[in-house]
Amino acid sequence: MRPGTIGKIQLLTAITFLFYAGQSFADVKAVLTSAPKVPPAIGKRAAQTVHVSFEAKEFKGPINDDVQYEFWSFNGTVPGPMARVRVGDDVQFHLSNHKNNIQPHNIDIHAVNGPGGGAAVNTVSPGETKTFTWKALNPGLYIYHCAAGSIVDHIANGMYGLILVEPEGGLSQVDREFYVFESEFFASDPEDGVAAFDITKGLEEHPTYVVFNGRDGALLGKNALKAKAGETVRIFFGNIGPNGISSFHVIGEIFDNVYHEGAINGLMNHNVQTTLVPSAGATIVEFKVDNPGTYVLVDHSIFRVAKGSIGHLVVEGKKDSSIFREGK
Repeated sequence: MRPGTIGKIQLLTAITFLFYAGQSFADVKAVLTSAPKVPPAIGKRAAQTVHVSFEAKEFKGPINDDVQYEFWSFNGTVPGPMARVRVGDDVQFHLSNHKNNIQPHNIDIHAVNGPGGGAAVNTVSPGETKTFTWKALNPGLYIYHCAAGSIVDHIANGMYGLILVEPEGGLSQVDREFYVFESEFFASDPEDGVAAFDITKGLEEHPTYVVFNGRDGALLGKNALKAKAGETVRIFFGNIGPNGISSFHVIGEIFDNVYHEGAINGLMNHNVQTTLVPSAGATIVEFKVDNPGTYVLVDHSIFRVAKGSIGHLVVEGKKDSSIFREGK
């Protein structure tokens, strides 16, 4: 062996080790998105330590064009941000409570194997921050929500969202992905245009609003989802309730694939018209849009549409008259 060869081999070995160690154990900051946007796919990367940071925020915001509501939230949006990790990741979760808040808050992540889904160790008072770490063991689409205090008001006021745990190797590729979340609000009669949580309506299970993505009209008009004819669409759909089961349906489409109750590598149904999503549950639906037009997202418990559970998917492009046409 030529002089210096051993040293070069040792150096190459060290560089290779550091490369793969970095791939496996590097610390990265999670990309978080507000509905209806979805974080980028994980793909085939190795497991990492992923840092996720949420802040509990209490604020007033529009629940429809005429009424403001006293929301409680994660990161100032209802639903809260969507996060995306993969099986095997160590997720270091940082939860802060804004100093101007009144309530203590925490987070129960349904993807966590541990007491309270993490809530047992992360209750934070205003101005406080706590951290816990959990390993993503099971692929699927999971709900998270606040579980502080009596729980019901924290959930009913807007503290929930979705986290996706991708399988090793990632999900199949599609053209469009959207984050849609259904929730009920039990609102008092507005005072000076502002409503708050009404516990009596909650106990009687009489929601004032049943909406997608936090407010009436969140997926209508300029906020409608957009796609092109011939594209494949994947919707990550969550339902917090707090009481109601959703009958999720897209008028004019059939779901080619439904990941039953959000389970990945579990039961997948095909050619589904309407899928049930339990309270604090989720699903993933996939379909191809063949023709241009407006496709209507609804909770097909149809009277809820009058309370806000309606959205539009606007599809542009060329018509395929072999699939749909007017007349003969």
